[in-house]
Amino acid sequence: MTLPPHSACPLDGETPDPLSPAQTDWLRHELIVTGPAGDVAALEAAAPGAGAIPWHHPDADREEEDRLHALLSPPDGSPGLSLQGARALARALRAAVDAQQARVVAACEAGSRSCPFDLHALLPVPDRLLRLGPVDPASIAWLRRHWGTVQALRHVRRRADAPDGRLRRSARLRYEFWSADWTPWAAVQALRKRWPDTVFDIRPDYGGE
Repeated sequence: MTLPPHSACPLDGETPDPLSPAQTDWLRHELIVTGPAGDVAALEAAAPGAGAIPWHHPDADREEEDRLHALLSPPDGSPGLSLQGARALARALRAAVDAQQARVVAACEAGSRSCPFDLHALLPVPDRLLRLGPVDPASIAWLRRHWGTVQALRHVRRRADAPDGRLRRSARLRYEFWSADWTPWAAVQALRKRWPDTVFDIRPDYGGE
């Protein structure tokens, strides 16, 4: 499924993962949360964040070198760039990644709440893993176990529902988001345990397949 143009939430870099396809498959989801008004309000207050993971990149030199080799000899067998051109582009890509991640870190440190449903706000990646970076096997394993997907959700929106007079002591939230390769079942299960009286109805959209 093709991801539509980027919206408000910042983007993380691509994360290599043996359980993910070579090209990330972004899946649209709808999440409907219904339950006691106090629990739903607590979730609504806890869920917003910067919409990205403030990773460190301890292997930036190696990543730049990997990009250089990929540009010189593309994996698909197509003609590569000249050495000069590949070096310039690899350097520019590293600068872009560094700048993007600096913006992410700054947004997280400033307490940004621009993304209404942020997995890192609800289930934070431990600092020790943030320092290892997004491609470290330990980081990927943690995200698989606790989130079910290895990238931050993208294009997250809080959807407005018409007032429902039948809801007296309960409340409802509705979110829309795109998830990398998999439905974030692990995160949903963790949230169900945190708010056991609340129903989390997550609906993947497989594009009619």
